Amino acid sequence: MRKLRFVDWIFALVAVLVVAGGGVMVFARTAAPVQHQNMGPVAPAAHSDGLSDVESGYRFEPVTTPLARGTAVPVAFRIRDGAGQAVTRFLDNQTKQMHFFAVREDMNVHEHVHPVLEGDTWHTTLTLPDGGAYRMFAEFVPLDTKDARHPVVLGVPFSIPGDTTFVPVPAPAADATVSDGYRVTRVDSPSQPTALRAQQLKFSIRGPDGVPVSALEPHLGANGHMTGFHTMLLSATHLHPVELAGIPLTNGELSFQAVFADRGEYRLFLEFAHGGKVHKAAITIDVL
Repeated sequence: MRKLRFVDWIFALVAVLVVAGGGVMVFARTAAPVQHQNMGPVAPAAHSDGLSDVESGYRFEPVTTPLARGTAVPVAFRIRDGAGQAVTRFLDNQTKQMHFFAVREDMNVHEHVHPVLEGDTWHTTLTLPDGGAYRMFAEFVPLDTKDARHPVVLGVPFSIPGDTTFVPVPAPAADATVSDGYRVTRVDSPSQPTALRAQQLKFSIRGPDGVPVSALEPHLGANGHMTGFHTMLLSATHLHPVELAGIPLTNGELSFQAVFADRGEYRLFLEFAHGGKVHKAAITIDVL
């Protein structure tokens, strides 16, 4: 057997480095962080944020789009699959097959409703008190999903004509905006979450009397519902409550698991039930 020459050793060393480098690249790809929230260990999942009307083989087809401001503005749409067929059955997601949102670009208007199915078309109404540029989102979990914790979110823009009073998005702060005497304060740290990293956000809820709320009433089968919207991109982010419905809260604190896909400011909308009524709190956070 012939002896290896110096040049042979060089080629062998290069080959080893290429193989090792390829292994590092494969590892980096398989270890990429996820871009959706879940209630358990983080696992890779397709990112669906409502920035497109087509995602994961489904398409949002507007039938009736809001054209004017009002308190009961009709909306109708279909969800079609890759073959063009209307899809009329989804898994229950927090007790509903379909969650539907509308937000104005300044985050001053936020609607969360649950359309009803008539034939192959979903129908609902929105309260749109002012004009401006909006985006509406349909959120659902397909029957054949491999992970029911990651819904598909489809989005479509629309606009309401006429004079519009824009309101600046409140700066990031610990205290949320609540209109009915409740106080909601973010109490987790760090104050600036990191994009593409699983983390918990924790909120202290106090009643109008200033006393921490000891227990919440079930809302959509959970202790609360929270959705966030990127204030520049208008992308949607769904957050999952950590504490199970019916479990007493410690110091009135309610937690949500989150993974934010992008850096920048998000406006979070928290809904919770207490005293026989659903309350809404809005808070701005800054994601690094």
